[in-house]
Amino acid sequence: MDGQKQRQALTAAERAIEALGRKDAAAARMAISTAIERDQVGLFASLADAIYLAASELESDGEIGASTWNQVADAVGPGPLQALVEQYR
Repeated sequence: MDGQKQRQALTAAERAIEALGRKDAAAARMAISTAIERDQVGLFASLADAIYLAASELESDGEIGASTWNQVADAVGPGPLQALVEQYR
């Protein structure tokens, strides 16, 4: 496993969450796409689904619903990404 690629995947996942927080659906999609591409162990597959759903909600409704934020939080599990989700939700 390439540790550098996994770190890049984590950084991209953080950028995706941050993009959702600033309501930038396109940037969220681009960042999570990078995370999936760099992810060596499949950590971000469920997060990608949640990010894509949230980005779609942003485009259609102008905001992310509480249940979708819950899906994003569930997808990241406990840890630093969870804190990031909580900061923006």
